[in-house]
Amino acid sequence: MDGARHPDRRALLTGGLFVATAALAGCSSASDAPATAGASPQARPTMQPTTRPATPAAAFRRLMDGNERWVSGDLQHPDRDPDRREFVAQKQQPFGSVLACIDSRVPPELLFDTGLGDLYVMRTGGEAVGPVVTGSVEYGPMTSGTPLIVVLGHQRCGAIEASYTSLRDGKPLPGNLEAIARALRPAYEQAVREGGADPVDTMARAQVTLTAADLRSNQDLAPLVKKGTLAVIGAYYSLDTGKVEVLAGAPS
Repeated sequence: MDGARHPDRRALLTGGLFVATAALAGCSSASDAPATAGASPQARPTMQPTTRPATPAAAFRRLMDGNERWVSGDLQHPDRDPDRREFVAQKQQPFGSVLACIDSRVPPELLFDTGLGDLYVMRTGGEAVGPVVTGSVEYGPMTSGTPLIVVLGHQRCGAIEASYTSLRDGKPLPGNLEAIARALRPAYEQAVREGGADPVDTMARAQVTLTAADLRSNQDLAPLVKKGTLAVIGAYYSLDTGKVEVLAGAPS
């Protein structure tokens, strides 16, 4: 889904990106960052860096537990206070990366009941991807060992619907919106093959599964998946219920 790869992409990620990561402390991570002097003695355990889930399965459980709280309304609002802000000001160690849609009704930090420094989040129309987006998704797993990637589609996606109509009717979308439609063509073609009563919803789900499969098998992430240190999940969010449904890739 991210098109042709630039020939020096691996060199960039393994060389320049790591140098930049070391230089920019605000974008780096460390497993033993000290607590700030001003931290409250009653600070929540989630503020401690050692509590970051070490495995894909543990990260997945933490994310889905948060979604269950979102659905029920029994929210904890973790990691959202001045102490947490001070704690992650110099270092970060998110436990998951989420590629989601730009839709205002689908903010990953809220629907998974997470807080500051918990997730890397990338958002594009219809989860459309390209080299820059793919590189952004790869950043957490490749530079700080983030054990989980979630590709999150959703119900009634406007970008999916507009792209479906454009591709079906052969009428390009205006401006750079057409780039979104082009990126979503594989999902459109799969939806056409599958048919069904709601082809737009079928396309939304196809976009999730195709993108997750592409990330899972790309040359930089596949070795981490094979070792079991990374899981790439495809998921679908219901606007009606608030529930996240796993479509593919849930770690055991």
